[in-house]
Amino acid sequence: MEKKNLKHDDCRNFAAVDAAKGICRKSNTMIFTDTETCEQLVSIPKCKNCSHFIDENKDRIGTCAGLEKNSWTYGELLAVTCEGYHSNK
Repeated sequence: MEKKNLKHDDCRNFAAVDAAKGICRKSNTMIFTDTETCEQLVSIPKCKNCSHFIDENKDRIGTCAGLEKNSWTYGELLAVTCEGYHSNK
């Protein structure tokens, strides 16, 4: 997983305020969601960060191959409670 493809909302330290901005829990400052991440990034489990997420298209929809039955899913979907999640790091 490349850090350049990650945004602030991919980090556990990000607390969303609205769709465009949030607060960094580490620095306690307001940040925009789509700006470059910092060195303290702690990746949050999302389908796009899972080794079972395959065949992603241009709309960031792919296939989950980590559960009993393959099915489509959004790459941005949180996978915190997913039993099939396996980090692709």
